[in-house]
Amino acid sequence: MVAALGAAVCFGVASVLQAKGARAAEPGSGSGVDTRLLARALAQRVYLAGLALDAAGFGCELVALRRMPIYAVGAALAASLAVTAVAAARLLGAALDRTEWAAVGTVCGGLALLGLAAGGEGHGHGGAGLRWGTLAAAGGVLLVGAVAGRLPGRARAAGLGLGAGLGFGVVEVAVRLVDGVASPALYALLLGGGAAFLLLTSALSRGSVTTATAAMVVGETVGPALVGVLALGDRTRAGWAPVAVAGFALAVLGALVLARFGEGGAVEAGPVPAREPVRTP
Repeated sequence: MVAALGAAVCFGVASVLQAKGARAAEPGSGSGVDTRLLARALAQRVYLAGLALDAAGFGCELVALRRMPIYAVGAALAASLAVTAVAAARLLGAALDRTEWAAVGTVCGGLALLGLAAGGEGHGHGGAGLRWGTLAAAGGVLLVGAVAGRLPGRARAAGLGLGAGLGFGVVEVAVRLVDGVASPALYALLLGGGAAFLLLTSALSRGSVTTATAAMVVGETVGPALVGVLALGDRTRAGWAPVAVAGFALAVLGALVLARFGEGGAVEAGPVPAREPVRTP
């Protein structure tokens, strides 16, 4: 559980830094799969600092996924929003009200229950169909982004957030399935992670942050948890299944309450006007 919590801390702080970087960059094409926006965001040092934390978080996530059930790791990653909320309050001056502090406590309580109830990593390794399925799902993330980028307002934010969450969910499952350099799961991991970053950067730059982040939390937790239980043999400690379900539900619901802090504490983010030259905040 320590590795999963380490990943949550890294990802939570990274969200605040990446939000600042993405919004300081010049707008790209406005599409969901927007490589120009990503390239401009990468010119911001604060965005790069966020990526460095993401890399550290991903290392912790890999360790956790090799030792714990996917449902426990997924809930811990969703709980990174609690870290983001606290970081936004300290670094960006975003105020948390009583409901949001209660949500932080709910997330922590849910993770404590999961830590008590979670069993070891499942011993299932999935078949060839599941490996190819993850690769197809990773390609589907790009299609979701292309479609979502054409939608208006909150529908666009929800579509991009859900697509990003699905991409991160593909990564969670693919880590358990990689069995060599020729494995389709390896390429699913790379494609799914890259596509998720593209969509998340677009979601960070404009639209409803609350909607995008809530959709991302759902996409990266529910599906992978089901795959872990149904296909990979993830289980709880004997007799602790109700406690694990309660802990998972509390952690995810608390994260959804905190969704407005998922990208740095702002509720709405409009298009950022072009700047010449673009300066690192």
